[in-house]
Amino acid sequence: MPYPADLYGRRARDPFWVALNAFFTGIQRVRSLRPPVLPPVREVDRSTALVVRSVRKVAEDVVALTLAAPDGAVLPAWHPGCHLDLYLPSGRRRQYSLCGDPSDRRAYRIAVRRLPDGGGGSVEIHDEITEGDVLRIQGPRNAFPLIPRDRYLFIAGGIGVTPVLPMVQAAHRAGADWRLIYTGRTRETLPFLDELAELPADRITIRTDDTDGIPSSGDLLADATPGTAVHVCGPAPMIDAIRAAFPSDATLHYERFAPAPITNGRAFEVELAHSGRVLNVPPTRSALDVIKEELPDVAYSCRQGFCGTCKVRVLSGDVDQRAPSDPPGDNTMLTCVSRATKGRLTLDL
Repeated sequence: MPYPADLYGRRARDPFWVALNAFFTGIQRVRSLRPPVLPPVREVDRSTALVVRSVRKVAEDVVALTLAAPDGAVLPAWHPGCHLDLYLPSGRRRQYSLCGDPSDRRAYRIAVRRLPDGGGGSVEIHDEITEGDVLRIQGPRNAFPLIPRDRYLFIAGGIGVTPVLPMVQAAHRAGADWRLIYTGRTRETLPFLDELAELPADRITIRTDDTDGIPSSGDLLADATPGTAVHVCGPAPMIDAIRAAFPSDATLHYERFAPAPITNGRAFEVELAHSGRVLNVPPTRSALDVIKEELPDVAYSCRQGFCGTCKVRVLSGDVDQRAPSDPPGDNTMLTCVSRATKGRLTLDL
């Protein structure tokens, strides 16, 4: 029977339960003295497997790939200017602009120009990817959005037409006032001329170097009237010329498909911690370019400081952060664009 209450109505505690509570409390205290054992961190795979439905030549040295879900399911929506991260069988990760119809939720389309002297991704796609192959992708992501305006000037250089084509089509559907200048070496090198032929011809100017010569910035910006939103994608010299001559009463939005030239570069050293090798990075080259010669399998993708693929941990040294996606003070650097402020950086490579 329970113990009787005292003068204040409180009952004495049962010695058995007091002892049991003390026993388990002691176990918890002993456990708290040991460091916690955390489960291993597992990387989350955010990629999606898609099937190559078609591989079609759309210009000299340019193929278009159409990708779809294996079961034909609806794909995530995208907007003009979006790109995909494409994982190739070799392990390379490359980024390609979506150039299809955003209203077609059953397929993605990208176009790839073969670059024999590039990083190998385009050659792999041209020589090894065939209909029926399964590729993994991440995205879509958008670092080059179409800015809402009433008046547009689109400028595309060669394969730079891939993000611009959906923009032009969207502006036309919206009833905006738009113009397109499309440049390249020859007409044979310009993809999607057949699709552009479906749009009003008086709004499109096609210039090729073999017949019209290399255009000047004045040629390209003749229609950049006040209030015009100018969207440009093309080679670095074209973009740099446009930026230098751009009028102050218009707005400029651009995307490169090659790394920008290095400006205000200083020579520095990179030490690879795993091997102890010290590499010299000259003022005109990126750390990534130099590291690739020593470590050919080092991961990279966009080479413009956006995707984060080449990010490495900095073990010592001060970093000159030059990447849009590389926050200062987190002891990492994107080797494609960031540099050392001085001296040597020791990297976890």
